Amino acid sequence: MAHDDLPALSKILQDAETMAAYEHPFSDEETQAWLDKQFTRYQTDGFGLWAVILKETGEMIGQCGLTVQDADGKQVIEIGYLFQRAFWHKGYAIEAAVGCKKYAFETLKLNEVYSIIRDTNFASMNVAIRNGMTVRGRSTKHYRGVDMPHYIFSAQKGDK
Repeated sequence: MAHDDLPALSKILQDAETMAAYEHPFSDEETQAWLDKQFTRYQTDGFGLWAVILKETGEMIGQCGLTVQDADGKQVIEIGYLFQRAFWHKGYAIEAAVGCKKYAFETLKLNEVYSIIRDTNFASMNVAIRNGMTVRGRSTKHYRGVDMPHYIFSAQKGDK
């Protein structure tokens, strides 16, 4: 992502339905902080969430990428994805997630990647399953005073 992706990112992070798993749409300040965090990730980790661009129009329709996350006390590399609601159920999330898994295994030489998904987010769970992931555990994240149960999905290099 780049600084000029802020308006497109705002369409995602400031949409209440899209952000249901977070229990709230983001403010302008939270959206800017999210984008800034990606820049920090690019510098420190060499990766982060990347812009997903619609080839036909050049429009940023979502974000997908790799981030370091806590999975029940263990630091793991997660494939995460968030898309504008207008582009849900069109195959973009799975296409991007598959590409991220391939990058993690082939370029970064990782042996396992994760997706940590809120237990109410069935669409994201379906993306993880279609990306060859299985549930390996459960955890609860505490965010904004709310306990949020999550499933910990993962795929290991060489899984079918």
